[in-house]
Amino acid sequence: MTAPSRTSALETVLDYHRAWTSGDIDRAMSLVAENAVCHAPGEDLVGKDAYRAFLAGFAPLLTGLTEVARLADDHHVMLFYHPHTATTTTAPAAECFTVEDGTIVKNLLVFDRLSFAPPPES
Repeated sequence: MTAPSRTSALETVLDYHRAWTSGDIDRAMSLVAENAVCHAPGEDLVGKDAYRAFLAGFAPLLTGLTEVARLADDHHVMLFYHPHTATTTTAPAAECFTVEDGTIVKNLLVFDRLSFAPPPES
């Protein structure tokens, strides 16, 4: 009998990232632990419900994405990318995930909130 395959931290995070950036919040959140913490600019999102609300608020604004880099070890993954929205395609974002037992338990999210503010009215 063979042991069940374990998903690597990188595979978990890339699956999560592909899901939310394509608008599939349910799939993304299926990879997040109930007690996960997301340290976002200006607030700590504690628990899956708070994390979901934050992600669901931003995902519809996303029009594309340019990946810059990724780094991973057994339990940590860093993604560096440029989210595309109506206001910017060049503002950088970085996320540092901690993954335990195939689920994301912590995310340190770094981005410039002002770059994603609504465009100035003409």
